[in-house]
Amino acid sequence: MAELVAPFLQSPPGLPASLAEPQLEQVSTYLDLLLRWNARINLTAVRDPEGMVTRHFGESFFAARQLLREQEAGLAPSLSRGGRKQEAAVRAIDLGSGAGFPGLPLKILAPALALTLIESSQKKAAFLKEVVRTLALTGVNVFAGRAEDFPATSDLVTLRAVERYERALAAAARLVEPGGRLAVLIGSTQAARTPQVLPAFAWAAPIAIPQSSSRVLLIGTNLPG
Repeated sequence: MAELVAPFLQSPPGLPASLAEPQLEQVSTYLDLLLRWNARINLTAVRDPEGMVTRHFGESFFAARQLLREQEAGLAPSLSRGGRKQEAAVRAIDLGSGAGFPGLPLKILAPALALTLIESSQKKAAFLKEVVRTLALTGVNVFAGRAEDFPATSDLVTLRAVERYERALAAAARLVEPGGRLAVLIGSTQAARTPQVLPAFAWAAPIAIPQSSSRVLLIGTNLPG
């Protein structure tokens, strides 16, 4: 397990290039649940355990390291109404969470993260709740509904492996706070189109995902208007 995820934890430098033992235990338990539930409700097309670890957990941990590298504990600076800087938990939304990627690995890597998983499929939402319960994760909300019906916005919104990408992208953008970030894990062809779909966001250069020939992490900032 540790060897499989290690290539995804090498960047950025200066942070531990491996998971702690409790985190590895959480991944192992999560993987067991995924294998059992996947036989019944088709959470992922990837069937073998090693493929699940590299394709889902590894990619998600890579995104987490890029997005949370300056706040490993899940804390980020925020401004109070008086303009005084204070520490607050990073709020994240994982849209179309499915089997929980990349949202739950973000939470495993940054336990203080305040995480909402949005999933419209009731069966998949039930799986997410079971993972949260079994791993004893706190600060995680599973919203079993559509993004359009979710009443709040967040500092960080993640999106991965969704159908009707451009429609999902627009829904995700509405959930991002001004100055917040939208992170999408997609193919390079979709990445090239994304700035035209959401020109109001400032997009960084795509970051190649390890062990993939075409998938990238693309991060955009919602410019205050």
